[in-house]
Order: sequence, then structure tokens, then C-alpha cells
Amino acid sequence: MQVPQTTEPRRSRRAVASIFALNGFLAAMWVAHIPVISDRTGVGHDELGGLLLLLGGSAFVGMQVCGPLIDRWGSRPLTVAAAVVLAAVIVTPVLAVDTLTLGAALAAFGFANGCLDVSMNAQAVAVERAYRRPIMSSFHGWFSSGSLVGSGVVAATLWADVGVVPTVACAAVAGLVVVAAVARGLAGRDERPTTSTNNSSGSSSGSTWWDGIDRRRLVLLAIVAFGLMLAEGTAYDWSALHVVESYGTGEAIGAIAFGAFSATMTVSRFVIDPVVASVGAVRVVRVGALVGIVGMAIAIVSPVPALAVVGWAVFGVGLAGLIPQIFTAAGNLTDSAGGRTISIVVGCGYLGMLAGPAVVGFISSRTSLNTGLHAALAALLLAVCLAGVVRPPQRPVSALGEPRSSHPGGRATLEG
Repeated sequence: MQVPQTTEPRRSRRAVASIFALNGFLAAMWVAHIPVISDRTGVGHDELGGLLLLLGGSAFVGMQVCGPLIDRWGSRPLTVAAAVVLAAVIVTPVLAVDTLTLGAALAAFGFANGCLDVSMNAQAVAVERAYRRPIMSSFHGWFSSGSLVGSGVVAATLWADVGVVPTVACAAVAGLVVVAAVARGLAGRDERPTTSTNNSSGSSSGSTWWDGIDRRRLVLLAIVAFGLMLAEGTAYDWSALHVVESYGTGEAIGAIAFGAFSATMTVSRFVIDPVVASVGAVRVVRVGALVGIVGMAIAIVSPVPALAVVGWAVFGVGLAGLIPQIFTAAGNLTDSAGGRTISIVVGCGYLGMLAGPAVVGFISSRTSLNTGLHAALAALLLAVCLAGVVRPPQRPVSALGEPRSSHPGGRATLEG
């Protein structure tokens, strides 16, 4: 695992936050342009669904490829490379002319995005260790902020009838400029894994990278990540449609429901870190999941659309601080193979994000959408039961004679 070596922790924090925001911004360039790209390429809904699965699959592959590379070379070069590639390939979907070229573009985009997702979270864990207090949620808040800014840019340029290609090309150039500006500020590494932990096939003594890792905890973290991102994916894909279909409102009211969820999640992520430092990650996950359950229950049983919107907003508050605690715990399972543990947990969470909308759709097609949303309730109930998995394990004493906690939840020693 990496810690800031030649750069100040504040500078590293700003650099990593910029990468999170850039990732959200570039992702919005694709998501917000989906209707335009679909129309330009003549891709129908069925084909688009398949292409989105291709994007998700390539992202998952990128995550699993990136993990071992982080353990070998560190997360800084992987973060820089993945961000550069993502900024470059973001233009390719809007240049696609048919299903085949769009598929190739989304495969490249998904792979780069998956690599960046893992490497930037590894960077976030490294900077959080240097701060010795929780700051992970704020990084995810910057991702959400970048997404909101990107969506706003797309909306404004479409309204002003600016060409799609120039818009995305300018976004790509801006992305490359950001990476160049912050690359030197990213966290470096102060130690290298031994040959035996670096070698995924094991050393001559037969050891493997997972030796010394609490594999039960890793599996549970992956399961909880799957469930939490299933719930989050449900909000992204079904919140607007739920309000429209359940209450017969216009699409604008449905958009407000999704906006309420996104806004409360973004704001909450910027204020949750001090709460984690005060009460601990376990309580934040357990109480946050319970708040999410309350919000979803309000949305399901609400007799009027306004109260349903409130329910989705509460749902966003509950979910805001959960995934960051899971990723922090995954990155701190080990010093030598943090890239692999993060890639496994992030990858399983990503699968949950993809599975959530499909599971809700499958259930709702046979019953009702309100019934389908119970899948998210079940996922959050699982998180309540397994919240203890994020409890920081005791670590060996460091060379400096200080206890090395795997979670920087204690008193801050560095300011920024």
C-alpha cells in the first residue's frame, strides 16, 4: 500500500480529490449523451442494453487486471495511466457510427474506467492513512460533484446546440490537463511488497498473495459491497420511474426524485467523515443502512408523490457513507496486496450496481415496481447485519513504535 512520500498530505488529498471529480465528470459525458449517441448510431433499446452489459463487463475485467499491477508498481502510475486513457477514449462513443464501433468504444471506456476506479480508491486509502482520520467519503463526494457538473455541462451545451463532438473533445482535453496538473501530487509509496507477495503464483516456498489476509472478512466485504451498490443502482435506474409510474406524475417530477437522491448523497458525503471519526465505521454503516431502509420504506408506502420524493432523499442520506467505509476496510486488509483486495471488493460492488436494476426489473415485471424495490431493502438489511465487517483489525506495531491501525479513525495528526 502507498503513503505520501515526497508530497505533503494536503497536496496528495487535493490531487486524489481532483481525480475522483474528473472520473465523475468524464463518466457524465457518456451517460448524459446516451440518448444522442443512441440516435446517431441507430442503436435500439435491446442493442443498447447489450452494449451496457459489455461496458460493465469490460470495467470488471479492468478492475481485476489493475489490482495486481497496483501491488507491483504502486497506485500512482496506474492512476495516471488510467486517467489519461479514460480522457482519451471518452471521445470514441460520440464518434461511433454503428453498433460495432460503439461496442468497441464502450469496451475501451469500460476497461479504462474500471482501472481508474480501483487505482484512485487505492490512492484514497493511502492518503487517508497519512491523515490518520477518515476522509474517504469526501473523495466519493467529489466524484458525485464531478458527475453533477458534467451533467450540467452536457445539458447546457445541448440547449445551446453546441456540437456533441466538440463538447466531449473539450472535456477530454480538460481531463488531460487536470491529470498533468495533479500527477506529481498523487501519493507515492514508501515500501515495496516482497517478491512472495508480489508473485500471484506464489514464491518458491509456496506462499500466495492472499496469505496473511483474513479471507472470510474479504468475502464478507465483497458481499456487502454487492448489496450496497445493488441498492444504489436501484436508485439510479428506478427512482424517477417509480414516482412517474406509481403516482401518474409527469417526467419532471420523476427527475426531481432522482435529483433529490443525488443531491442528498453528494452533500452527505462531504459531512460524513467527522461522524465516522466520532462514532466509528461500524456504527455509520449500521445506522446509515437503517436510515436507507426508512427512506425506501417511505418511498414505497407514500400515498403522495411529494412524500415519495422525500423518501428517495432520505435514501440518499442513508447510502452516502456506506460504500466508502467498505472500500477503506478492503484497502486496509493488508499492506502488501491492497490493490488486489480493493479490486475484488470494488468489482463485486460494480456487479451489484449492474445487477440491481435487473433484479428490480425482473421482480416488478411479475408483481409491481413497489414490490421490486424490496430488493434494495433486503440488501440494506444485509448491511445492517454484517456492519461489523468494517471494524478495524488490530495491526502490528510499526518500525516507529506506533500501533498501525488499519483504519485512520483516531485523532488526526495531520491537518488539511
